Amino acid sequence: MRTFGKALGRLLLLFVLAAVTVGVWKREQLTRLMAVNSLFAEEKITGNFSNMNTMFLTRPMTRGDGEVSLLPVGAEMTLPDGAETWIDDRSVNALVVLKDGEIRFEDYYNGTTPEDLRISWSVAKSWLSALFGIVVDEGAIDSLDDPVTKYVPELAGTAYDGATVRNVLNMASGVTFDEDYLDFWSDINKMGRVLALGGSMDGFAAGLDETFVAPGKQWQYVSIDTHVIGMVIRGATGRSVPELMEEKIIRPMGLEAAPYYVTDGYGVAFVLGGLNLRTRDYARFGQMFLDGGRWNGQQIVPEDWVTASTTPSAPTAPGKLQYGYQWWVPKDAREGEFFGIGVYGQYVYVDRPRGVVIAMNSSDRLFKESGVTDGNIAMFRRIAEALEGAEG
Repeated sequence: MRTFGKALGRLLLLFVLAAVTVGVWKREQLTRLMAVNSLFAEEKITGNFSNMNTMFLTRPMTRGDGEVSLLPVGAEMTLPDGAETWIDDRSVNALVVLKDGEIRFEDYYNGTTPEDLRISWSVAKSWLSALFGIVVDEGAIDSLDDPVTKYVPELAGTAYDGATVRNVLNMASGVTFDEDYLDFWSDINKMGRVLALGGSMDGFAAGLDETFVAPGKQWQYVSIDTHVIGMVIRGATGRSVPELMEEKIIRPMGLEAAPYYVTDGYGVAFVLGGLNLRTRDYARFGQMFLDGGRWNGQQIVPEDWVTASTTPSAPTAPGKLQYGYQWWVPKDAREGEFFGIGVYGQYVYVDRPRGVVIAMNSSDRLFKESGVTDGNIAMFRRIAEALEGAEG
């Protein structure tokens, strides 16, 4: 009887420990879900965007033990008329302007600091494109016209069955995906809840089963396309995106601070929008692309990929913003002008002929209003022209 009592006691203890473990796990899930629901709240958004690692699962990356690459400081520029109002209206938190590789303007706002690691949102797509170009150059991808299922067999029978690698790079997969951040039930917000609750991004992508058009026929911004690019990289190389990003881009670039990725519950990086870096390091990335993929005397991204990825190739509508391989091009683009963009006002803007790079991080809750993106590009152009005029 005593033996039975001891066994029962152990069983009850294991039950209590299991209940406590489940309770802690559920509490963590609920905490992350609450963070998602208040992530963009007016009183929290700026702080949240500099502290994503306090709210989500993350995967730190090492910058290596090499020296920080030089970003020399040049003569400080005077911003064009109207810039101060624009900074206030657009809730800009950080603005770094480079001319010929020198910092010509740098400032931080709304209580943020130069040391903050700021969320990239969809600027991360341009970083992933850079990594993809390296993987292609190293021979892991046979052809951009291969079906994605060649590298990700688990997508067979899903909405991505029939889409090529090029289709997803171009955001022309034809997959039905609602990107409305203001709709609680949109696909993008469902995806956010999967992320917060520790679910699987791979499973979410594999669960999509509707298309609205044949692959390659029409451009439509579908963020989950970028996750599929990450799946292709992992399938082709057998390695994780953060591991490859560290080796191929982060360490060679000599960034100031070790970045990190937000991840899902399985440790898979949120590659479509979860990169976190200092604003000066975003500027370094832009300068590397301005210089044809070279940085610190090293060819990091193949020059032909830099050209191809920043050249309009997606089937966008006439008169609209143009798209390459996860990089944007203005609707009235000048030669050598392209940019990465993330929701709420994250930008890496490049004007190659003028030698100008602008990195900006914001918490602009009005970013979707008509004319905001056009207005931002117009201000970036004015800044570039002011720098050119000052040296003319």
